[in-house]
Amino acid sequence: MQGTALPYEYQIDVADDDIDFMGHVNNASYLKWVQDAVISHWRGLAPPEAVAQHLWVALKHEITYRRPAFLEDDVVATVLLEKVHGARVFYETIIKRGTDVLAEVKSSWCCLDAETLRPARIAQNVIDHFFAKIDDQP
Repeated sequence: MQGTALPYEYQIDVADDDIDFMGHVNNASYLKWVQDAVISHWRGLAPPEAVAQHLWVALKHEITYRRPAFLEDDVVATVLLEKVHGARVFYETIIKRGTDVLAEVKSSWCCLDAETLRPARIAQNVIDHFFAKIDDQP
């Protein structure tokens, strides 16, 4: 048993080019934000040697849009590593403005060896960096 996934918060800067013809954030920007947030999560929690040895490719994003986002919004993505299965990793990312959920994203990724560009399993001692130890839980 791994324990509880450590939430990772990623601040999103809404840029002028994120805004579409209707005056709110274009759906394509959410994909960019999720990719940036997941990669930042990996780089922020994994040991430096693991970061240097692995690359990530998104396989699937399933996005449920709840509310529009706008240029001046303070937007944060909270990333959780849900499951690791071989070279595949499954994430949940919640994008919020304050307490309002803007989008919920389920995504799957493939870990690649940085040298061979072939799928690579992640060692358990690396995976453990993404979860609170069961002993540490209240």
